[in-house]
Formats: sequence, C-alpha cells, structure tokens
Amino acid sequence: MNVRNVKLILGREIRDQLRDRRTMFMIFVLPILLYPLLGLSFLQISQFMQEQPTRVLVVGARDLGELPALFENDRFAAGLFKEPERARLLEVKFESDEPRDEPPLADPQRREEASREKAERRVQTREFDAALCIPPDFSERLSLFRQAMKDRAANTELGDAPNPLIVYSTAHERSMIAFARLSEVLGAWKEQIVESHLQASRMPVAAARPFAAERIDVAGDSGLRGAATWAKILPMLLVLWAMTGAFYPAVDLCAGEKERGTLETLLSSPAQRSEIVLGKLATIMLFSMATAALNLIAMGVTGWAVVAQFPALGSPPPYAVVWLALAMLPVAALFSALSLALAAFARSSKEGQYYLMPLMLVTMPLVVMPMSPSMELNLGTSLIPVTGLVLLLRSVLEGGYWQGLQFLPPVAAVTLGCCWLAIRWAVEQFNAESVLFRESERLDVGLWLRHLHRDRQPTPTVAEAVFCGVVILAVRFFMGLAMKPPEDFDGFVMLTLASQLVVILTPALLMTAVLAGSAKQTLLLRRPRALAVPAAALLAVVLHPVAVQLASAVQRLYPITGMEAFAKHIEALTKDAPFWQILLLMALTPAICEELAFRGCILSGFRHLGHKWRAIIYSALFFGVTHAILQQSLIAALVGVVIGYIAVQTGSILPGMVFHAVHNGLMLSISRLTPATVERWPLLGTLMYRVDDGWSYHWGTVVLGGLAAALLWLWFGRLAYTKSPEEELQEAIERGSEEKDED
Repeated sequence: MNVRNVKLILGREIRDQLRDRRTMFMIFVLPILLYPLLGLSFLQISQFMQEQPTRVLVVGARDLGELPALFENDRFAAGLFKEPERARLLEVKFESDEPRDEPPLADPQRREEASREKAERRVQTREFDAALCIPPDFSERLSLFRQAMKDRAANTELGDAPNPLIVYSTAHERSMIAFARLSEVLGAWKEQIVESHLQASRMPVAAARPFAAERIDVAGDSGLRGAATWAKILPMLLVLWAMTGAFYPAVDLCAGEKERGTLETLLSSPAQRSEIVLGKLATIMLFSMATAALNLIAMGVTGWAVVAQFPALGSPPPYAVVWLALAMLPVAALFSALSLALAAFARSSKEGQYYLMPLMLVTMPLVVMPMSPSMELNLGTSLIPVTGLVLLLRSVLEGGYWQGLQFLPPVAAVTLGCCWLAIRWAVEQFNAESVLFRESERLDVGLWLRHLHRDRQPTPTVAEAVFCGVVILAVRFFMGLAMKPPEDFDGFVMLTLASQLVVILTPALLMTAVLAGSAKQTLLLRRPRALAVPAAALLAVVLHPVAVQLASAVQRLYPITGMEAFAKHIEALTKDAPFWQILLLMALTPAICEELAFRGCILSGFRHLGHKWRAIIYSALFFGVTHAILQQSLIAALVGVVIGYIAVQTGSILPGMVFHAVHNGLMLSISRLTPATVERWPLLGTLMYRVDDGWSYHWGTVVLGGLAAALLWLWFGRLAYTKSPEEELQEAIERGSEEKDED
C-alpha cells in the first residue's frame, strides 16, 4: 500500500468535486438557507396548527334538573375543563332547537331510538363530528339510583344507572378528537355528580379523592429538558444526512467517471485498485461528514431559535455536539463504502441515483426502530447494525452515560465490522472488470426469455439463485397470511407439508428445470464419499449441545414475545401424536425439501460468485430468513453455514440432508424428554440437566462436543472438493496479485 498514491488520488478527487458548483451548493449553502427557511415557515404556519373547534350534536334532555351544570350559554360548562378557555373547542348544537320536518312519535322509547339513529346518520355524513345522546329521563333515573344506594341496607334492589352515549367515527380524525374532548368533559361532570351525591349523604368530598399525586420534573434542574425529543431527532438526521452526503459524490466519482471516460485513465495508472478505492473513499467520507455536520449545526441553531417560542420543548443539549461528532466518523465510513460499491456497480450516473432508494429502504427501518419508546439499549439491540449506534446516541443524549459506556464495546465492534465489510466490498467491486466496464443493455423480453433457455448453464446464475430465494420468501409470506392456524393434528400435517412441498421445494425444482442445464449438478445429486454420511450424522450429534446453548443465548438476547399461545397450541396438537410421525413430518421432510432448495438450487447459483464462503453464507441467510421467528432465523442461518460447508466439501446433497434430519430429530427429542426418561437412561443425566423451559446441557458436554465438532470440521476441510470455474479464476487472480506484490 503506497500512501503517496492514496494522497494523490484524494487530492485529485477533492479538486474535482470542489469544481462542481452544484455539489458545493448542496453541502455548504443549502443547509445555511434550508433550516432557517424551515424555521420561518414553521412559525408562519403554526397558526394553522392550533386546535380547531369540533361540532357536537346533543340529543336528549337539555334541562338536567338539580344535577351540576353540564351546559352554560349553549356551551359545555367552562368549569368542566382543566383550562376554561378550552370550552370553545366544543361547538354545541341541541337537537331540540332544530326545526322538525315530521311530527314527533308518540312512544317515548321509539322517539328516543329515532333521535339516536338520526344522530348516527348525521355523524356518519360528517354533518357533525360527534353526538352526545342523553336519555330524556336522565335526571329522574339518576335520582332513583342515588336513592337506591341509600336504601341498599334495606335490601332495596339496585337498578342500572343511566348512561349517556357518545356517537363518533374512527374513520374521521376530527370525530376522534371530538370523542376525546367529550370523554374528558363527561369525566369531569361525573366527578361533580359524585361530589354532589357525597354532600347529600353528608360524607366528606375528600372520600372520593383520598390523595392527589404531585409531580416534580427533575429534567429542568439537570438541563435535560426536551432531551428525549432531540435524542430521537438528531441521531436520525446524522445517519440520513451522512448517507445522502456520501451517495451523490460517490455516484459522481464512479458512475460519473465512467460516463466521462476518465476511469480507464485512473485504472491504468501505477496505483493499485485498493489505493484508488481508499482515495475515493476518503474523499466521499469528507463530503459525507461535511454534509452531516453542516446540516446538524444549521438545524441546531434553528432549533435554539424556534424553541425559544416554545419553552416547554427545550433546547438541544449542548453536549450533543461531542457525541454526534464522535459517531460521525464510523457512520460516514459505513455509508461512504456502501455508496462507493453501489456507484461502482452502476453503469451511469442516472442508474447510480436509482440505487439510493434501495439503500434508504434498508436503512430507514434500522433508524426508525430506535424512535419507538419500547426499544431500549441492551446487549441484544446493541448488536443490530445502525440501530445499536442510534440507540447508543439516544441514551447518552438523554443523560444515560453509564448505560452508553456499558454497551459501547459491542456497538463499536458491530459498527467497525460493518465498515470493514463495506470497504472490502467496495475494493472487490473495483477489482472486478465485469463490474467496472458493464455496458448498457436494451431490455427485450422475448430475446431475454430465449436467452434464458438457449444459453442456460449447467447450474443457475447468481441472479437466478437470488430470484429463487426471493420467490420462496414471497410465497411463504403470502401463504402465511392466507392459511389459518391448524385446529387439529391433521391440519398441522397439511400445513407443514404445504409449507415444505409447495412453498420451498416446488419453486426450487421449477427453477432447476427451467433455468439450469443439469439438474444433477445443480441439486448435487451425486454419490458422496463412503465416510461423508456417517461423519455428517456424527457432526450433528456432537454439535447439538453447542446449538442448544446458542439457541438459549439468542432467546436471552431477544426474548420471544407474543408467540406463547401459538407455541402451546402447536404443542397441544402434537402431544398425543406418535413420535415417529413427528420425526417424519418435522425432521425428514424439511431435510429433503430445504436442502434441495437452499443447498441445491440456491447454493449452486451462488457458486458463480467465485467465492466458496460467500456462496455458503448467502444461501444460509436465505435459509434463515425463511423461518418465521427471528430467534429461529438466527440459529437456522448458523446451522445453514455448517450444512452448506458439508455440501460444498462433499459435492453431494445427501450428507447435508442427513445432518439436517439428525439435527432436527435431536431438537424434537429434547423437547419430549421427561424426568422418567432420564432416570431410565442415567447417561442422559450426566450430559444434561433440567431447566425451567426444558432441558440444557452441562458446560462440560458443550465443550467436549465443540472440540469433537472442530475435529470433524477439519476432516471435512481436508476433502478435495470440486471448484466452480469462477472460483478457479478468482484463485488464479489472487495468486497473480500476490506474486505482483512480492515483485
């Protein structure tokens, strides 16, 4: 690595970007103008954000006798509101004041029902936002109820108290607001009625309210008032502006150079590809950090000016500058590397700009999740990329320094790991001539379909493998929504078989038949070595204690919530079924169907990437995501890596099927293990012990199992496996690069 070459490329790219007036305007001028204009616009339109009155139709008794006043001067009584001026927010219209277009009904009950139905229609047509229906004899019935309460000692039957009715519509926002306001008014009126009842019974009014909670906001003394709001806004803006500030310079430095024809000149220079990537990456990071910093500073200054008009909100914490500055470097590095790799893949600047939306769609959920009040910083959330960093910033901005310091190591490790992977991806994009010099293609559906059938390779391509995995996930998603939970064991059998045969196996076989020239080579339908099958079965057995401990650790990190009822329902359905049927259904069937799909069609397609481990990991990720529960997905992805490695090293699908079947069978067996079984087989008692939710292995068993699994893993690693043409080419390129570096 020649640092001088990196500096030269960095200086070249910075000068090139500084000559672009649009870039300079977006980075330096727009933030200075944008946020003050937004603040001014906010102050100007704040008058339209004030609460607006809602129209309420009152049906029933207008004169409520001796009850506390509900209405004053054709409005709700101001004393029923915490702030008397809020009485104007409910505009009242009495039904008795409106002209009648038909004679009243003779039957009082029928007349009341007709008035209520009319009120419902008028709310539904949005003539009124809500309606309050009060029984005509409300005062009399309430008096009888109060008298019955007094005479209850004399065994007087206590009748039902009269209840007003609020008519509203959840399809209309103003109607829901009116409902909330009416509920508040009626609650206050009810308290006044209770007080009047207590006074009539010569009981102290304080008996209805024995205490009132007092409040002290300590945030004002600590200078953290409003920190909770800014702690959600500022980290989100940091991530979004760092991503946006990195993407457009990256598109110009890669896809733009392709269009200008200057990329070939740079690639033909003495600088290595890695030096070119680092130079461009440093340039993009500088612009990313400058964009994020200027936008945050402009928003902070505007925020301080705006919140002066709203003291309850509070100003941004002054120390936020320090924490955001510390987080800016890894955030900029991550998104700069991702943007650089995507921009290198693009054929033109126009195509590169289209890649911003997928990157934003992937990033937004990771940024929005920490804004939820239920999401808090712990070991599990700290291991989620981007989300852990945003949660860490939110915690320290709220004053939780000890919590932030406690989870800083995992957040830093995950963030730096993601940065390293993104930079490696960008370097590999620049090392791939097929990526840098891709030509534009004209879409012709008929020609493309003929090409798929005529020029198909023995195994699917990478794009076809991805398409197969996406089809499986899409079919599984829609079938999961359409199919109802099983009601008996037969329904559970049909549901499991449908998910395996229809959702997973059928798309893989169809893709193999249509897109692959050799089903035998695609699905790895070869005879394995003599010891490969028993070695795979033994590996599943010795690795099982490790898998159980990993599953337990994952559940502690991410507890399963909301699935207890469904799990108990499935357990009840399968409790009385013969165990051999459960093994066939939940161990053997998934082993066959899922292995043919993920270690057959999908893994064979990913082998065209030229990297064995990438093919294994990508197929394992698809395998993990197909499991509905997140906790199962994480363990399934790790198990998928092991099975994929076995499939690649042996060149056959059969050892992977055996491993899969044995692994699932052991998981089912341990779920049905009872203390009586352990007493009957004392060896089991030395290997495992009873826990609250089942059984677990002793740590000695886990360690011995891990050592045995490592030995078997080394044995599989020593097997000579068949490389794909792309893998052989990639190894040749790497050997050539190493020889060049040595020279």
